[in-house]
Amino acid sequence: MTRDRLLLIPLLLWGLAMIAPDLLRVVQPLGSFGFYANNDGLIYDITGPFGDDKSSPAWQAGLRDGDRIDLPSLHCTVNHLSACGNAVSALGGVQFVLSGSAITLDIAGAEGKPSRQVTLHATRIPSNILVRGVILLDQIAAILVVVGAAWLVWSRPSAMTWGFFLYVNWFNPAQSYAYYAILQQWPPLLIAQDIAGCVAQAAGFAGLLLFVIRAPNDRTEPRWQPVQRALPFVAAAFAAVLIASYGSLFGYPTETLTRVGIAAGFVVAVCAVAILMARMQSQKPEDYQRLRWVLWGCLIGLPSFLIAELAAETTVFETALGFTMPGDMIGLLYLVNGVLCLFVFEAVRSDHVVSVWIPLRRVTILAFILTPAALFLHSQVQRVETYFELPAWAWLVLAVVVSFLISLLHDKAVEFADAFFNRSLDRIEHQLAEALHNARTPTEIEQVLADETSRALHLTSAASFRRQGSVLSREGEGMGWEECGWELKPEEPILIHLNEGVPFRIKRTQTEGLDVPKGLGRPVLAVPSANAARCFAVSLYGPHVSGTYLDHNERAMLGRLANDAAAAYAELENGELRQKVASLEYELAAAKARTGATTA
Repeated sequence: MTRDRLLLIPLLLWGLAMIAPDLLRVVQPLGSFGFYANNDGLIYDITGPFGDDKSSPAWQAGLRDGDRIDLPSLHCTVNHLSACGNAVSALGGVQFVLSGSAITLDIAGAEGKPSRQVTLHATRIPSNILVRGVILLDQIAAILVVVGAAWLVWSRPSAMTWGFFLYVNWFNPAQSYAYYAILQQWPPLLIAQDIAGCVAQAAGFAGLLLFVIRAPNDRTEPRWQPVQRALPFVAAAFAAVLIASYGSLFGYPTETLTRVGIAAGFVVAVCAVAILMARMQSQKPEDYQRLRWVLWGCLIGLPSFLIAELAAETTVFETALGFTMPGDMIGLLYLVNGVLCLFVFEAVRSDHVVSVWIPLRRVTILAFILTPAALFLHSQVQRVETYFELPAWAWLVLAVVVSFLISLLHDKAVEFADAFFNRSLDRIEHQLAEALHNARTPTEIEQVLADETSRALHLTSAASFRRQGSVLSREGEGMGWEECGWELKPEEPILIHLNEGVPFRIKRTQTEGLDVPKGLGRPVLAVPSANAARCFAVSLYGPHVSGTYLDHNERAMLGRLANDAAAAYAELENGELRQKVASLEYELAAAKARTGATTA
């Protein structure tokens, strides 16, 4: 158990502890007092998560938009943190509490109304299938990305993976309302959590910058070392501002600080993208492609998360645009942040990645499918639920069916898009298959599998090794193999999956010590030419000249060509055997004729 793992375990458990309780909201909604107040004490929404004003406890108690909580009267002080229950339940934007909770607030009335004291009792928040579905997706996605980032630290601890984990452990798709609602029963513990959260958020900002400086190979180039050395001071500054924003609990208006703290996240996002773009041009082709994944993940995930944060924790949309973003829309924005985590995880985990346009295309298709459905459900779900009046389990079944149909529609749409974008690949496959059909010798087959394929797909290297007794050997030089070995033994690590008869990925460690191309030309894919009885040959391919790995459709095409090659090898062998048999039969007949003539 290394020091990294000893530190990772409690941080991971803390991160999951903030996420897991919100899964209960899928079954049991929390409560709310029916109003949203910012960190200046301004009440900017007296409907809250309820469908209309009259359902809101705040409206029923006489609160109205523009009322202001008298912050000093909250009686929350550093020496008496146990008296901060009302403050932690009322301030900070969207607040959920346990059903049945009660608070008493001193209100400075709006528009000349007299100051007054109101007592509010939390009412359970109305929920529906859309809200529950978004919560479920958010929490599942968050658990997966946090565990995935922790796995990167566990398996390959480094400053780069730690930076990404520190970011993901706080900035993930999860909602933590249930966790904070539970802690509201113990104000000192909740305030301690708030301070720890500020530190974690600041560490997350610094961790993101550390990650983009060192990705994808955990190396800091000399020109970025001053920036890396400044990151602890940047984190300390962020933490100070974020902690100061909780001064509203102690009677100080801090809405401006809250907005500054969140807006600073946009500055960090811009800096992260700028650093990535500046670093990409100096990378090797394969690392350039990996950084493109990180860049697009940042471009999609960071703005989505920060907009959701602004909507959930400040009044910026209310004051600037005149509307409050619904909770389900905020949840969907948090969910989009998972794209960043997914892209980064793949870029760090793999030495080579496919073109980033492939996952972007699929994400775009999914967005086009989900957006109309989400907009319809958002506007109509209450009416639909009232009209049909189905039990909860029936809505769950319906949700599963709808999810299945959306998944099926997405698969068909992706299949159609792939067919459209892969028309050139289909033409290449047809040409190569025709060349294999016309091959008359094993050498011609290997030229098609290696030379012609590498030229058609713009690969850095390609060679085909045919089984010759106890070894596999090549006859042609092969693209990128001009000065490399001519034989491979079946027991070499690079051929560990040869007998499975399907294309398989070659890891960097499996090529160590072998006389194979190095650098960008290193073989990354092995494609056996085999049938059910035997393996005739294996072709080794490097990545594209651009540095991208061969995508799913290209790998599938190479697998089909290998099957055609196996059939061609078998046919050539059969033809050779038939010729030998015919020759032997001819010689036998001739011998018999000579024997008969001699006897006569």
